[in-house]
Amino acid sequence: MNNIVEIKNLTKIYYDKIALDNLNLKIKKGKVVGILGPNGSGKTTLIKILTGLLRPTSGEVLIDQQKIGVYTKSIISYLPDRNYLYKWMKIEDACRLFKDFYADFDANRFAELLDFMQLKENMKIDTLSKGMHEKLNLALALARKAKLYILDEPIAGVDPVARDQILDAIINNYNENSSMLITTHLVSEMENILDEVVFLKEGRLVSKGNAEQLREEKGKQIVEIYKEIFAQ
Repeated sequence: MNNIVEIKNLTKIYYDKIALDNLNLKIKKGKVVGILGPNGSGKTTLIKILTGLLRPTSGEVLIDQQKIGVYTKSIISYLPDRNYLYKWMKIEDACRLFKDFYADFDANRFAELLDFMQLKENMKIDTLSKGMHEKLNLALALARKAKLYILDEPIAGVDPVARDQILDAIINNYNENSSMLITTHLVSEMENILDEVVFLKEGRLVSKGNAEQLREEKGKQIVEIYKEIFAQ
């Protein structure tokens, strides 16, 4: 099969709120795919289901042809949208934690990413700025040899310099044998690294396609298409 993710009739309901509404979606292997939409569109709910952090109300999800479980969790490297490391840690402690926890964690690759991000192993977690936190968390995620990388809002709330470094790290360290999902509402900053885009609105799929083809067909940048869709 050529798909890393296959979603059929996926629905997630929180009490009386429908977060995902009968979603059908296939994501090809080897692609960088943007999951785009404003806050409340279902992006975070979708990736929490993919990572096994939430169970769907109904529907089917396959990752690398397998149902969500031990195997799928082992091949996904997930970057959440908030810091999850203990404040007492140093960066070197985070490295040891990931080495112990993930068999596919590459310490040498992590060291290279730290150097690129201008971070040092002896830095304490509680002294890092938000941008430095984002760069560290991304370095940890990209240092794994995963089949699927899921990055939730990787540049939200960081300064322009940190954004550029984070985007460069994603571009330079992306493995073409892997796939990557990126959720974001900062479309203009991210669109040049996306192969394909998926637009979610109120838990429903409203549009999807190859990013370059959409630009050619519409004669517009992805951010302009985004504004058209969500202004309605």
